[in-house]
Amino acid sequence: MRFPTYDESEALKRAWTDKFVRVKSGHAQYERFAGKVGRVVTVNYNGKALIDFADGAWYDVPAADAYLEVVPDEEAKGKYDATANSAQKLPARQG
Repeated sequence: MRFPTYDESEALKRAWTDKFVRVKSGHAQYERFAGKVGRVVTVNYNGKALIDFADGAWYDVPAADAYLEVVPDEEAKGKYDATANSAQKLPARQG
């Protein structure tokens, strides 16, 4: 994957941020995310989407149609729990 320019990175950020996504199969390094729905928090300047799979961590996956597919909000509703992650102002899990 080629390192994107600033303008390309900004376009990727606008296209992917706050979308619910699923990692497509066929990429061995991302098989651990099979069947999981996550939310794109942002896209960094190396062209990778930072995805929150509601497990307390963010993962970087290339922000491209070859790697990610957008999941409709209705389908993601039952598969993504926004309160289960640590990326909140006041997470309920803090003690």
